[in-house]
Amino acid sequence: MNRLLAAVLCAATGAALAVAAAFGVLALIDATPDQPNTPLLTYETPGQGR
Repeated sequence: MNRLLAAVLCAATGAALAVAAAFGVLALIDATPDQPNTPLLTYETPGQGR
């Protein structure tokens, strides 16, 4: 019975740690600011800007 209890507690602890890690990763993703979507290269269209 002691081994069964230890196995159940180990599985429950592992599941709780996995859920906590998932929520932690999601919190880190939400905490990072959005990067601006600016192009690295811009091309001028002929005939405009003059």
